[in-house]
Amino acid sequence: MESLYKTHQYLVEHLNLPLRRKLMDEIDWNDRLIGIKGSRGVGKTSFLLQYAKEKFPPYDKQCLYINLNNFYFSVKTIQDFAREFHMKGGKVLLIDQVFKYPDWASELVYCYDHFPDLQIIFTGSSVLRLKDEHSPLIRKVVSYNLRGFSFREFLELQTGSEFPSYSLSEIMQYHTDIAKQIIASVKPLAYIDDYFHHGFYPFYLEKLNFSENLLKTMNMMLEIDVAFINQIEQSYLSKLRKLLYLLSTAAPGSPNISQLSIDIDTSRATVMNYLKYLKDARLVNMLYPREEEFPKKPEKIYLQNPNLLYATRMINVERQALRETFFYNQVHKDYKVHSGDKDCLFLIDEQYHFAVGEQIQGKSAPEMYYAVDGIEVGEGKVIPLWLFGFLY
Repeated sequence: MESLYKTHQYLVEHLNLPLRRKLMDEIDWNDRLIGIKGSRGVGKTSFLLQYAKEKFPPYDKQCLYINLNNFYFSVKTIQDFAREFHMKGGKVLLIDQVFKYPDWASELVYCYDHFPDLQIIFTGSSVLRLKDEHSPLIRKVVSYNLRGFSFREFLELQTGSEFPSYSLSEIMQYHTDIAKQIIASVKPLAYIDDYFHHGFYPFYLEKLNFSENLLKTMNMMLEIDVAFINQIEQSYLSKLRKLLYLLSTAAPGSPNISQLSIDIDTSRATVMNYLKYLKDARLVNMLYPREEEFPKKPEKIYLQNPNLLYATRMINVERQALRETFFYNQVHKDYKVHSGDKDCLFLIDEQYHFAVGEQIQGKSAPEMYYAVDGIEVGEGKVIPLWLFGFLY
């Protein structure tokens, strides 16, 4: 265990995060069992280490970070390790990559039941169903989702300025004043294209080729978060990769399930299951009309964030696809998003109608809000598209 303490100390001391994630203040850290879910590449490991750095000195053995990728845990159970850690005065156990351990959920339940003064905070794939009615963790774990950077967070990193986030209602009512305050210190339109290309995933800060790193991350999502966790045979991985590529070249668009089943040589039912897996892994978003949901066919499929459009298409990324993908991605964190009617692309919280584009097409409708690209400040129901990147 001493080597794990040393690893913990080294990682915390050498942690250099230029941005404090907003989720840090949204979590109730008094809960005994906390799960941090998120897609691969959004910074879950750094988030755990940031918590340790804020709450404990690096050498304090009351808090310990462990990664279950460590070969040590091929022979050491979570419950035995937690017992030993607890006996030595441990108070907070931070567990990374929990899904790599077999029967991890039952092990965490054992720790929860037998070590009442030990807090466990763990990270896992976005695919994990922690609140599923069949999960042994139900009514014990409190889970949160860590997302990639919002446009607001990206701006903070690029400019060194700090900006508050706003609720959707605040943006809808006061967007003119909010936008004027922001553009007084920064020009958002100078950064929005960079955000579309590489701003969602924190690893853009690393001195590596971002596009290659993102492709590697996407393949890991398919291999681990989709195939491994859902127990899909590796021989079917090529079908998943082809499906994702076909969806990306048409996104946003209405999927032809029958044609997709022919293209990847599988059944319609399997295609629908694959779509659900891709959504859970945060690779795609499925847009449904109000009162419809999976397993029905979605009206449209989007890639989960604009960066993925560039990674899969490389060139010829349509601006309108970027606009819609960005809007959907930023809004659906805290709000329900459905497909709208006629000229309305999105229906938010079943009451707000939004069109997204470069300009208002035709005569404006009184009930419609317009998220417009390329403007710094809006007026009335015309709101700058970039401002929806300040929702978190």
